[in-house]
Amino acid sequence: MEPLPPRFTTERQPVWRGLRLHAILYLTTAATTFAAGVAGWEPVVLGIDDDLAGQLGVHWQRGLLYMVAVMGVLTAHEAGHFVAAAVHRIPATLPFFIPVPVLLTGTLGAVIGMEGARASRRELFDIAIAGPIAGLVVILPVLAAGMIVGTATDASPFATPPVAGWMQSLLRPDLGAAQSIAPNPLFMAGWVGLLVTGLNMIPVSQLDGGHVSYALFGRRAHWIARGILLAAIAAIVVLGRYNWIAMVVIVAFMGTDHPPIRDDGRPLGLGRTLLGLVSLLIPIVTFMPEPLLFE
Repeated sequence: MEPLPPRFTTERQPVWRGLRLHAILYLTTAATTFAAGVAGWEPVVLGIDDDLAGQLGVHWQRGLLYMVAVMGVLTAHEAGHFVAAAVHRIPATLPFFIPVPVLLTGTLGAVIGMEGARASRRELFDIAIAGPIAGLVVILPVLAAGMIVGTATDASPFATPPVAGWMQSLLRPDLGAAQSIAPNPLFMAGWVGLLVTGLNMIPVSQLDGGHVSYALFGRRAHWIARGILLAAIAAIVVLGRYNWIAMVVIVAFMGTDHPPIRDDGRPLGLGRTLLGLVSLLIPIVTFMPEPLLFE
């Protein structure tokens, strides 16, 4: 979630203002994810690649199913945030979907903007945690369906996080230890959902995990965020994971520390605290340090 744009900062100005931009981004993301599915999750440029046009007549159903599934996954996540914000009467925007025509997945997810400075600790926590929970409620069944109908492969280019490995062991005991599921629309929609959820739940800046961490620990969350950012930079240098430089730069640009929120003096409470601590495990079980296994 991002800070709310200026035009949304007064109560009298409607949340629905600017629907045109939301609609354009949504439809464009639908188009890029459709193209990604048609192309079989290969790096192509929408509207330029000649082979993509040839594949359209053969694989349009694959593209359509992937588009519906992945847009459903992303919509569920952002709807969780939006509904929780509405319940707490914290002004928030509709989701801004992020289309990427040259990316294998066709999208980088979606974000909403909200006026977080008006939220209390409990409200911030509820809004932040609602997105990942709503997303996972859709992601896990979609991923499971993709595993059940998928075929085995010895050379998938897509790495799987721990939770996907556990699900595969349970749902597909017929697969060998070195085998995985070949990319298919449902599996890839779930894979994208896990990757986006894992990234969002890293407890830094104004990512969902950053909101949860700040609600749990207050200003002490700043030191957690700084430590994670420094550890990420060290890992990039030592392990040569230069593909994550852009992500670190984006987070640094957003600001490592979480901005202040409204203090109403109410503690987070035992239930929210336990849920928040458990939720900090989400990046560990859903995030892939090296998502692609291309040599």
